[in-house]
Amino acid sequence: MQKNVGIFDLIFYGVFPLIIWHFSRNYIDDYYAMLISSVPGIVYSIIRFFLLKKINFFGLFMIGSLIVGTLIDVLSGSAIQLLWNNVYYSYFFGIVFIVTILVNRPIYLYFSLDFVEMQGYNRKLMKGLFFQKRILIIFKWITFGFAFKDILLATIKIWLISEYGVDAFDKGIVIRQIIGWGITGISFYGFIYIAKLLQQQEITAKSIN
Repeated sequence: MQKNVGIFDLIFYGVFPLIIWHFSRNYIDDYYAMLISSVPGIVYSIIRFFLLKKINFFGLFMIGSLIVGTLIDVLSGSAIQLLWNNVYYSYFFGIVFIVTILVNRPIYLYFSLDFVEMQGYNRKLMKGLFFQKRILIIFKWITFGFAFKDILLATIKIWLISEYGVDAFDKGIVIRQIIGWGITGISFYGFIYIAKLLQQQEITAKSIN
């Protein structure tokens, strides 16, 4: 599953919600159609959480955001309010990510620590390497990229809701996937650059020894 995570993300966060939304809204209220369409993504997120096989920062963040997001949707009470609440929630995440940059603790650095630890690397050692100035700056830019994604998506959703009302729901799903893939693709090069820097340091250390 981990090898095909991009494809699964697209299916469970994009394809299934769109199909369920368009089919179910013909028979039930738009608000309940929105709630039902979110079920595949919720189930998929829970499965991913348990596949981590370890309680770490990323896993807690993922399941925590899932619980809060689900509660917001359920308590919205109407389709249009659900859309607006998702706008506020996206802005909130964007701001939180930016705050982690400002306090010199970019959140994606800690996500990366979780992943390298799961690969068998020493967390304390890798944390020291990640907090080197050059690498830390790259993690800040990566975190900013995902903060920008949330803020941009929320801003676009404001226009979509104002223009299309409840019908902005499916358009928001499509745009979220496009922007998400774009930012993830750009950030991927940042992770590659970090890996190259660490590899160069390893080679230099071996040559000195």
